[in-house]
Amino acid sequence: MSATFGDNFKVTIFGQSHSEAIGVVIDGLPAGIKLDFDKIDFELKRRQGGDKFSTPRKEADTPKIISGYFDDKTAGSPLCAIFENGNTRSKDYSELKVKMRPSHADYPAYIKHNGNNDYRGGGNFSGRLTLPLTFAGAVAKQLLEEKGIYIGSHIKKINKVEDISFDKVNIGKDELISLKEEVFPLLDKSKLSEMEEVILKARNDHDSVGGIVECAVLGFPAGVGSPFFDSIESRLSHLLFSVPAVKGVEFGEGFGFADLLGSEAKDEYYYDKDGNVKTYENHNGGVLGGISNGQPICFSAVIKPTASISKLQRTIDVGKKENTKLEVVGRHDPVIVKRAVPVIEAVSAICLYDFLLNE
Repeated sequence: MSATFGDNFKVTIFGQSHSEAIGVVIDGLPAGIKLDFDKIDFELKRRQGGDKFSTPRKEADTPKIISGYFDDKTAGSPLCAIFENGNTRSKDYSELKVKMRPSHADYPAYIKHNGNNDYRGGGNFSGRLTLPLTFAGAVAKQLLEEKGIYIGSHIKKINKVEDISFDKVNIGKDELISLKEEVFPLLDKSKLSEMEEVILKARNDHDSVGGIVECAVLGFPAGVGSPFFDSIESRLSHLLFSVPAVKGVEFGEGFGFADLLGSEAKDEYYYDKDGNVKTYENHNGGVLGGISNGQPICFSAVIKPTASISKLQRTIDVGKKENTKLEVVGRHDPVIVKRAVPVIEAVSAICLYDFLLNE
């Protein structure tokens, strides 16, 4: 199992959903950096549950810095932060030692680890592990913003209710920053009530819904990346698919390219009045040949509906080796998309900052 990502900015996460604590180790931070912990706390709060659209499980999510930070600055050694798990209800999961939850990692984990996996709350497969990822991403975001690089996202779709897309050519810094301030980040605010209605209906029906997060990166320089195995798309996709429930990723027009002619899909270049190279369109999402071209990097991630639903489902009992039925109890999100927004931004920041250090 690999719990580490990165070449020069290395991020390692550890812990399980119901372990005493979860945490992250960040290796590669230069010494002497003063981190803004208010900004970090803001990012962590964005992914928290506890409202009507998410799980009632509420943790403090306050990082405890164990090492790597001294006298209000990074000390040049690996930065380690832990988050204590206090609001757990492990008894809710006792049945799941032998009954495999549909669409969860329970069965493949049971096979891979010969039944020794921690099944409580999904163990180390849990979305709870996105908390230390978000912490690392919040650190990376601060380092990127010092270089004039900003990352922002919005909820592109919830079930069948769809927001408008980013203008991939004319994305503004203020637009990305303002989206972070919204509890439910949308470009077309009129879609809010429809999305809320869909989510609450699913919750009342003991069901769940999925959706799409669209992310944009502004100010990333041209010429960063590599073709083939270390392309921006391949490494960023690597991290995006590491976020639980992400089942699809597309850059720029993505699967929409199938509907276009070459004459419609082209990104023609021009020099602006300041001599900067721009493109009239940005169908390719700011990446060509695996390398950034200086335009906004735009991509989307599809989040599947929460697998834990309080409906009677068919499954297997691996203890008795027989077919059975299961109703998942506990506290679960009717939608993951809203809480996934800052996580998608976080892993993007981790990946792109590591790319910059590789240049």
